[in-house]
Amino acid sequence: MVSGGQLLSKIATNEGHGENSPYFDGWKAYDRNPFHPTDNPDGVIQMGLAENQLSFDLIRDWIKQNPEASICTVDGVHKFKDTANFQDYHGLPEFRKAIAKFMGMVRGGRVTFDPDRVVMGGGATGANELIMFCLADHGDAFLVPTPYYPAFDRDLTWRTGVQIIPVDSCSSNKFQVTKNALEAAYDRAQGAGINVKGLIIANPSNPLGTVLERETLKDLVSFINERNIHLVVDEIYAATIFSSSSFISVAEIIEEMDCNRNLIHIVYSLSKDMGLPGFRVGIVYSYNDEVVRCGRKMSSFGLVSSQTQYLLARMLSDEEFVKNFLAESSRRLNKRHSMFTKGLEQVRINCLKGNAGLYVWMDLHHLLKEPTFDGEMTLWRVIIDQVRLNVSPGCSFHCKEPGWFRVCFANMDDQTVEAALKRIRAFVCKGKEDHQEMPTKNKQRWQRNLRLSFSARRFEEGVKSPHVMSPHSPIPHSPLVRAK
Repeated sequence: MVSGGQLLSKIATNEGHGENSPYFDGWKAYDRNPFHPTDNPDGVIQMGLAENQLSFDLIRDWIKQNPEASICTVDGVHKFKDTANFQDYHGLPEFRKAIAKFMGMVRGGRVTFDPDRVVMGGGATGANELIMFCLADHGDAFLVPTPYYPAFDRDLTWRTGVQIIPVDSCSSNKFQVTKNALEAAYDRAQGAGINVKGLIIANPSNPLGTVLERETLKDLVSFINERNIHLVVDEIYAATIFSSSSFISVAEIIEEMDCNRNLIHIVYSLSKDMGLPGFRVGIVYSYNDEVVRCGRKMSSFGLVSSQTQYLLARMLSDEEFVKNFLAESSRRLNKRHSMFTKGLEQVRINCLKGNAGLYVWMDLHHLLKEPTFDGEMTLWRVIIDQVRLNVSPGCSFHCKEPGWFRVCFANMDDQTVEAALKRIRAFVCKGKEDHQEMPTKNKQRWQRNLRLSFSARRFEEGVKSPHVMSPHSPIPHSPLVRAK
C-alpha cells in the first residue's frame, strides 16, 4: 500500500516551512499550556508574538461611532450586496486610495504614494512571497542582513525556491549592516555561481527594534543601483516608532538620489502599525510598472476580502482618527517599552537600545553556561520549561552571536507584563544563589545533567495536540519543547 505521504507533493511536505525551529517550538509550548491570570496562572506567557494590542480600544471606539462603515449593521447593510459581489484583483479604488494616504501619514507626510501602485497580498507573508515570485526565479538569491525575522525563511523561499544569502552583522556596531559586509556576501555568492537578484532589509528592524539612518539607506540604494539588483524594504513596523528619531522610508531616500527606481519596492501591512493581523492586509508598493502589473495578476491568490477593504477604506480616510491613533499608539508603546526595559535593568539585564517595534533584543549572554549556541539552547529551554516564558532565541533569527533573545512586550496587558518580570527576577536571583552556594563539582555535574536531560527530551515521541493553535505553527509535531 502506498503511504499517504507519498501521494503528496515535495513542496507541500518538505521542511521549507521551518516550523521545526526553536522559534515555532516556543509557540507550541505556549499553545499547550497558555497563561491565564486566573484560570492558569502558572502557564506559559506568550512573549514570542509581535502583536500590537495596546490600542484596540481606539479602533473599537471608532467602529462604535461609525456603524455605517460595516456592511453587517443596520446603518451599513445597504452596501452589503455591492461589497459582497465580485471584485477584481486591483482592489476597491477607495481602499487603495486610503492605504496610499495612510502610508504617507505614517511617514510624516514627507512623501506621497500613488494608489495605482498599491498591490494587495494576504498579509505581509503573502506580500513578501508575491514580490519574490515577481523578481526571482527558482535558485536565484537575495541578500538578507542578520539577525532577521525567522519566518523570512518560509515567506521568501519555501514555495518560490529562492535562496537567502545572510549578511553577517555583530553587536560591536549594534548589528548595523555595513557596505563591507554586503560586498563580502555578494562576492561570495557570485563566486559560488549564485545569481543574486537583490537585497531585502526590514526597516524598522525585526528583531532589533532599530531604524536605519539616512546615510545607511543611501548606501543601500547606491549598493543595489551599482549592481543593478533589486531592493525590497519591509516597512511593516513604520508606525511603531516610539522615541527619539523619526522613521525614514526608502521612499524619501529615492527622492533625494539619482537611482533606478525600477529596482525599489516596499512591503507594507496593517498587522503591526494598526494591530490588525487577522485582517490579512499586506501591500506591495513598487516603483516598477511591470512589477505592479505582474503583482496584480499574482495577487489573485491572496486578495483582501472586500468587506475588510470597505471597512478600512472608511477608517483610514478619517484623518483626525488616524492622526490621533498614531500619536496615542506611539505614546503607549513608549510607556510599555520603558516599563519593561526598566524592569529588566533591575536585575542587570540589558537590551540593545531601540526606538521602534513591539519587542526588545535582550542580551543574556552572561547567563549562558557556555558561550555557544548549545549554551543558548540550554538556557532557552530552561526559560520555556521553568520560567515559563515563550521568548525567541537569537539563533532562530540567524544571529551570529549566542545569548541574544527577542522578547515581545506589546501583546499583553500591564498585569501580564508584571507577571513576566516577576518570573524573570525570580529566575535571575535564584540562579545567582545557586551559583554562589553550589560547590564547583556539583555545578559542573548540574550543567552536564541539564544538557543531557534536554538532549534526551528532544527525542521524546507523542506530542499532544494543542487546544489552541497559533497561526504560525499549524502542526504541533515537533517534540523539541514540552512546557510543564
